[in-house]
Amino acid sequence: MRLSCKTVLFMACGLFLAASGPASAADVLFAQVASVSNPASTENTKGLTTGIQAYFSSVNAKGGINGNKLKLEVSDDDLQGPKMVELTRQIIGNPSVVGLVSFLNTAGLTALVKDNAFGKGGIAMIAPYQGDKTIVDAENVFPLRSGYATEIDALLKEAKTWGKDTISIVNMNIAFGPSLAELAAKRATEMGIKVVSRSVIDFSPDTQAASVAAAVKSVVVARPKAILVLAAGTPSSEFIKAVRDVPEGMIQIYAMSVLQHSELIAAAGVGKSRGIVESQATPYPFSSNKAAITEYQAAMKTYSPKAAFSFASLEGFMAGKIAAEAVRRAGANPSRERVLAALKNLGEYNLGGISVNYTPQARKGWGGVELTIINASGNLNK
Repeated sequence: MRLSCKTVLFMACGLFLAASGPASAADVLFAQVASVSNPASTENTKGLTTGIQAYFSSVNAKGGINGNKLKLEVSDDDLQGPKMVELTRQIIGNPSVVGLVSFLNTAGLTALVKDNAFGKGGIAMIAPYQGDKTIVDAENVFPLRSGYATEIDALLKEAKTWGKDTISIVNMNIAFGPSLAELAAKRATEMGIKVVSRSVIDFSPDTQAASVAAAVKSVVVARPKAILVLAAGTPSSEFIKAVRDVPEGMIQIYAMSVLQHSELIAAAGVGKSRGIVESQATPYPFSSNKAAITEYQAAMKTYSPKAAFSFASLEGFMAGKIAAEAVRRAGANPSRERVLAALKNLGEYNLGGISVNYTPQARKGWGGVELTIINASGNLNK
């Protein structure tokens, strides 16, 4: 069966578009749905897919697993929930796909989980780019990254430690934005931090500028000691750029891992980005203090030498490693059913100083949070 959609394939030599084709007998096929065409997800998608491909390439270069080569097929949903659902149904209908990996789209994942698509399809969802508990706890979902609630708690605790006892919350109006704003407001109150204003950035290009201006005005009037930004892509960078343009906006900003700092630097500049604290739902990829990081850096230099190290590509690399381990444990003839069974009984799996733990009773990802700060050179320091 051929997938009817166009796929985005990230290979070690670069990025290109191609129509998806059937896997050969020696291919073990995984599928990803994520968007490079939507600016809110472009950088994260590129990173995730590059990391997966780097790990798969490293395995394939050694002969694959039991003679089988790992293959990734990526479909672009333009970050539209219904499109992700449509593409996923087509993918699940293709029996040659043994598993799903690193999906990115909160609305789409929410709809798929509500329909129990992974349970009904008898297929594993490995390491979705998602921190919502409802999604990562769903049937046949095997998480890697920390949850959004864990990130928000870490940021609010950091703010409280530094005396930032009044905050403004700014969120985008799509994906995780609305639900995380509610969660952040609740957790802030519980920690004794007063929320003095809340603003929403409209993702639509027609109304985004007006909503950014309104959010900046709200912050200026509220005079918080810090701002918590719950947005990604252009909504986050446009707001940060605008708020830094006013004297009252030169206050501490906290942001979540979904904000790509390189994208922010490109849009707002180093001066306006410096000092922003970001939570990270995966380990720090820029220094080799863990075996998994050393392995990741070596694979990236070999199979994707033009790509910079990033949290997203490290996350994709580790997702690829989990997928490959499931194939290895599935035996000589890996199938969708055998890969799923292998993951359910994976137990504690050490990726190289970073562990996940999947059992029939519970599926736990890494669970940690790293706090980073953008320095004067535009890089992230721990």
